Amino acid sequence: MSDFEHVFETPPEGAAADWTIPQNWGAYTEVEHSTWDTLYARQMKILPGRAADVFLKGLTALDLNTGGIPDFETMNPKLQALTGWTVVCVPGLVPDEVFFDHLANRRFPSGQFIRKPDQLDYLQEPDIFHDVFGHVPMLTDPDFAAYMEAYGKGGQRAASLGMLQNLARLYWYTVEFGLMQDAGGLRIYGAGIVSSATESVFALEDPSPNRLGFDLERVMRTLYRIDDFQQVYFVIDSIDQLKRETLKDFGPIYDRLKGAEDIAIEAVLPADPVLTRGTQAYAVGGGRFAA
Repeated sequence: MSDFEHVFETPPEGAAADWTIPQNWGAYTEVEHSTWDTLYARQMKILPGRAADVFLKGLTALDLNTGGIPDFETMNPKLQALTGWTVVCVPGLVPDEVFFDHLANRRFPSGQFIRKPDQLDYLQEPDIFHDVFGHVPMLTDPDFAAYMEAYGKGGQRAASLGMLQNLARLYWYTVEFGLMQDAGGLRIYGAGIVSSATESVFALEDPSPNRLGFDLERVMRTLYRIDDFQQVYFVIDSIDQLKRETLKDFGPIYDRLKGAEDIAIEAVLPADPVLTRGTQAYAVGGGRFAA
């Protein structure tokens, strides 16, 4: 059963045709601002030495710790000056074609709401903390910004070719749950990890998951789950590598993928560059939702 509450079939009342809504920053309550501050402080005790330098530099550039939920009217000029991106508010999850159009035009859609105080440790649905703290710092990097724009344009094409499922896996294993080699060693950059106190540690330090070198077609064939820690993480050498690997014609790749079987989440293939062959003990033991 999904935990998602902010899902609509059509733009809800007050939303524009592109699903954007005003942030209405002045309407956030003291409790909501306090929730942001609590989450931010908790992550900053964990992320130094674990998060990629590019992510930490982005946090500093955007100054997201001024007290409470960031005001997009203050944040967006800083981001736009760096890479031409802006953040727009949406009421929740938006249709694929809307999402891709925003990315293709360097607009990142963010949920307006923030989780409740009793949901600090886990929220399946992306809220403003996940979207802004987790995603937006990476958009200050020119190479990652170009990757995200290209992903939006590629999504529009993938949808027309019936290959959206494969492209979604690329987003999942990079933008949401990606690891990268940094000057100091293996680091996290995916928003789903950097915004999670528990997965920030699990992704790098737990013996359970596989950690494999990034291969575009391998990633696009690999299944994933949305309800627990990952069983495999893919590691890029650099943001530049990610950009180079994905700023290409996906037509021939899609042709090959149409005849390829999906790869199980826990699988390690003979050709995989293996950084860590995981025990899979966490998943076998029932994971987060084990009784």
